[in-house]
Amino acid sequence: MNKNCCTKVLPAVVHPTKCCVNHTCQNYIVPEIHPSHTTTVNHENFIHEHYFPHTQSVVNEVSNQQVMMPGSGPMSGGPMSGQMSGPGFGPRPGFGPRPNFPY
Repeated sequence: MNKNCCTKVLPAVVHPTKCCVNHTCQNYIVPEIHPSHTTTVNHENFIHEHYFPHTQSVVNEVSNQQVMMPGSGPMSGGPMSGQMSGPGFGPRPGFGPRPNFPY
């Protein structure tokens, strides 16, 4: 080079900035909890069935009376003379032959 030549530094020429975009990706897992619950309800129902058994009975009562009537026996000829029928003797309700006798 030439020794007599001097080098001068000129002002810098600035060009527009070239933009470069570098993309990165990071995945994030976010747990999303959606709880649910099932309740099983068991129903027990008691059905009370009421019964009312009823019985019925019949009672047949039979009674009889043995009444000795004066003059109706084999050795009797009726009331003796001078005697009258006393209590419990003679045709009164409940004593003696009934209508439609003999049965």
